[in-house]
Amino acid sequence: MVYSSKRRFVAGAVCPRCSEMDKLVVYGENGKDFRECVACGYKEEMHFKLATRELETRVNQTEEDKRDAVQVINILPFEKPDH
Repeated sequence: MVYSSKRRFVAGAVCPRCSEMDKLVVYGENGKDFRECVACGYKEEMHFKLATRELETRVNQTEEDKRDAVQVINILPFEKPDH
């Protein structure tokens, strides 16, 4: 269960039945999560997917990962050709 038993409005949410905006509430009841439209009475149990592996980004990498990702380029000195 993700939501508490207290009903909370979801800002910007649109009802799939009546298309009214800002009329959906979410709440938990008997171990299940629901969304409900206060305008038309639409009610649906919500099912959440199990958490998947988080994509690697610069924000969630460790300092060691960042050091390993640094590319070092050695620039050789310019040699003047003999004429």
